[in-house]
Amino acid sequence: MAISRDKKNTLVADMSQLLTTAKSTAFAAYDGLSVADVQTLRAEARAEGVTIKVVKNRLVRVALSEVPAYKDTDTSVLTGQLIYAVSSEDEVAPAKVLNTFAKKHDALRIVGGFADDGILMSADDVIALASLPSKAQLVAEVIATLLSPVHDVTNALAGNLHGLLDGVEAKATS
Repeated sequence: MAISRDKKNTLVADMSQLLTTAKSTAFAAYDGLSVADVQTLRAEARAEGVTIKVVKNRLVRVALSEVPAYKDTDTSVLTGQLIYAVSSEDEVAPAKVLNTFAKKHDALRIVGGFADDGILMSADDVIALASLPSKAQLVAEVIATLLSPVHDVTNALAGNLHGLLDGVEAKATS
């Protein structure tokens, strides 16, 4: 069923708006996914703050050309039936959502992605991005690393204090 020019313009405007605020975008071929699978993917993505869009590649190309950061982006990989995952909050979330879903559903195959500065990422780049820990995990690891010397000093002092107390107890009982 053909869609009207107004509907196309609306789709392009919506996609342009998403891409303008996006920190990253990942896209995947979804041939063979059922409607229920796509709905499950949308629900999982929504929980992670990711928007899932199914838009014709031709309309995505028009939307990309309307966003200054994406004007010169290579769009030759936008072929076939693609599903787009976009996040304006987290650079890693779209890649993680699609990669996690692709592990459970063979019909979903990651094709690539776009960084917020318009750089085209290959499928391998998107999968590598998906394997990174989340921002919260990285912050926790940095804090743990910074606190490590403090904990070591505290444990060393506590060990010496316990040794002193054991010596005093031994003298007191003898």
